[in-house]
Amino acid sequence: MPKPLPTALGTRKARRARPLPDLQLLEAFVAVCDAGSMALAAQQLGLSQSAVSQAVKTLEAELGVALLDREVRPAVPTHAGSMLRERATRLLGQARNLVEQVRATARHEHARIHLGCVDSFAATVGPRLIRALSGSAQQILMWSGLTPTLTEQLRRRELDFAICTDSAIDDPRIVQRLLFSESWVAVFPKAHAVPGLTSVRALSDLPAGLPLIRYSQRSVIGQQIERFLRHIGVQAPRSYEFDATDPLLSLVASGLGWALSTPLCLLQSRQYLDDVVVLPIPTTRLGQRHFFLLSREDEWAGLDDHIARITRDVIRQDTAPAIRRAMPGLPPDALLCPIEETP
Repeated sequence: MPKPLPTALGTRKARRARPLPDLQLLEAFVAVCDAGSMALAAQQLGLSQSAVSQAVKTLEAELGVALLDREVRPAVPTHAGSMLRERATRLLGQARNLVEQVRATARHEHARIHLGCVDSFAATVGPRLIRALSGSAQQILMWSGLTPTLTEQLRRRELDFAICTDSAIDDPRIVQRLLFSESWVAVFPKAHAVPGLTSVRALSDLPAGLPLIRYSQRSVIGQQIERFLRHIGVQAPRSYEFDATDPLLSLVASGLGWALSTPLCLLQSRQYLDDVVVLPIPTTRLGQRHFFLLSREDEWAGLDDHIARITRDVIRQDTAPAIRRAMPGLPPDALLCPIEETP
């Protein structure tokens, strides 16, 4: 009666039962053959003679054949040993090339960086960041978009890094670093007289004839502002909603309503600043949006930390002063970087 064919599981078990040759044992054996003695091989490998001798004996035991003829002095390879020496030499060469190819690939990947950023960051901090990173990569490709799109592109490895405004990502392989934070600000038409906001509750007392112009719920900033409004108890009817700051701010500048935004968004749409009034909002628990750098863990040999440091430097040295010039009524902490620990 013919024997049944092995199952896939049985085949896998059988394959695992066959030991793969240990490259270090092969390296020791080839060194002995090339050097002509255990002592010289040990010297070349930086090992003790006993360690080299034990490596050859272990290899012979694993293969079940004698590899050296020890009846002669110095020992010479047996027929099986000569065959193994020839093939092991090629195998070791391929292994060394593999290591170098992997390292070369890593260097090549560093030469090209795919960086995704939310629109307000890309339009304001982005140019200075790219200029500062020019020495770290030969080619930098910057994509802009909404946070959900960028995080999905990072998961699919279409991006190497993503700078987003939401840290709620459920992939344990992706790490996040807080880059900086900015406070919400209220924006009103210049023609509309609005007193300074001494309390977030004052937003509830705005005239009913001036509707709130919103960011859409498709965007993270729109979702965050809605949470903030609920937190402070402001209920405003829905009139206009936009994904981007330009159309939102153009309606405010035209006197059609007021909005909540951030200093970075307003800097992005600075062409409308002469026609609006920007008022700081007293700080509350949900009164800020935070920017995070997202990247895959242990893949960039410190480049992610380098990008984080450069981003904070650009914020402190360039972006924050630009915001102070454009919107002098905002407090110094309207744009804030975390204190970095000294290594």
